[in-house]
Amino acid sequence: MKVNRRTFVASTAAGVVGTTSALSARESRLVQGANDRIRLGFIGVGGMGRGHLNNFMQISEAEVVVVCDVWDFARNRARKMTEPQPRGPAETESDFRRILDRKDIDAVVVATPDHWHALPTIMACEAGKDVYVEKPISHNIVEGRQMVDAARTHKRIVQVGTQQRSGLHFQEAVDMVREGKIGKVTRARTWNYGNASPRGIGSPPDGAPPAGLDWDFWLGPAPQVAFNPNRFIGSFRWFWDYAGGMMTDWGVHLLDIVQWAMNVDAPSAITAAGGKFVLEDNRETPDTLEVLFEYPEFVATYSNRFTNGYTPDGHGYGIVFYGTDGTLFVDRQGYDLYPELGETTEDPEPAYVRLQETGQPSWSSSRTVDVGRSPRMSAPGSDQNEPHIESFLECMRTRKLPISDIEIGHRSTSTCLLGNIAYRTGHKIAWDAKSEQISDDPEASKLLSRENRSRWTQDV
Repeated sequence: MKVNRRTFVASTAAGVVGTTSALSARESRLVQGANDRIRLGFIGVGGMGRGHLNNFMQISEAEVVVVCDVWDFARNRARKMTEPQPRGPAETESDFRRILDRKDIDAVVVATPDHWHALPTIMACEAGKDVYVEKPISHNIVEGRQMVDAARTHKRIVQVGTQQRSGLHFQEAVDMVREGKIGKVTRARTWNYGNASPRGIGSPPDGAPPAGLDWDFWLGPAPQVAFNPNRFIGSFRWFWDYAGGMMTDWGVHLLDIVQWAMNVDAPSAITAAGGKFVLEDNRETPDTLEVLFEYPEFVATYSNRFTNGYTPDGHGYGIVFYGTDGTLFVDRQGYDLYPELGETTEDPEPAYVRLQETGQPSWSSSRTVDVGRSPRMSAPGSDQNEPHIESFLECMRTRKLPISDIEIGHRSTSTCLLGNIAYRTGHKIAWDAKSEQISDDPEASKLLSRENRSRWTQDV
């Protein structure tokens, strides 16, 4: 499947310039941006978008030219944030396609709800813009691959907002695993725990959207439904039409580090169990979820619950690698390496030999000492957001692939989407990462993509 930008544009009243004219000015814009200031358009300026807006504005060479949102309250609030810029406040737009028309924009930052990540990213690549896109990169696996293809076809830099990769302490932790500092790792564990029982996000009735919100545009490729407050700001991620619950919201961050450290792209099999057992709200995603990911030489798990916040190690979220020589915990606040205790002895003879010679079935005549198989280590957390943004801007200049390139982001997102497919079907999923197909499971395979609303046209 491929997004056809001209068909997409022709289906609405707003017209945009063709891809060819946009690409013809690309090189001159990039040269000017590299030697002067990098000019940005922001698509989606809700909570995450404003966070990015603030972070980009801290970097002197970045200039926010325009902010876009389908809700006038959000875009006007974002515009006010840009008033301190040397150039003055950014312009505002309600339709992201008009940003893609502009020749004074070098890159866009896509921080919309998840179901709106793919189309702006693909169309921005076609229009000759580089892209910083939030995770999870896509609503489904097929459109994620389309995003990768668009970036490669149009030679665009696309950085994914898995900013943990730019944190020095995460990089150190990954190196320790890869270098064998904790021995051979056979299991990795990831989790998010909390307690929102019993009310959760509540169950407000459907109603009229807030003033100044284009609800139909907000829904975009998702099915047409009445406005509900819980489908909007913040809690949209608990509805399958727009996102994938905590599995894709936080699981992408955590499993991205696992796959990076273990030098793998994807699991070969996925099993999941859980349900909505406690929360009395209108969310669709589970309040309890356990997912097992099978890789060729290790297994990984992701656990999420909103019904109980207890965790034995005192961390509400995190990543643990279990190796033969040590255990490594890492989160955004730092890492800790705990040595696995081993034994040394002056008498390494097998016990059965001593039993034959002495009649003593013990090691009583030998001296045994507990030693750490790896050194005890720890480190505090490190900045992740600013280095991640600086990496993106630098890659725009050098044209080198960023640390969270769109292919990497697609692989990490796909792993989490597969976890949801296994949960929603109740089937163990056999995944062929090369072809990106589920083996012998038509029901599960249907969830690899979806048919968008006709207004948001895709051509096969």
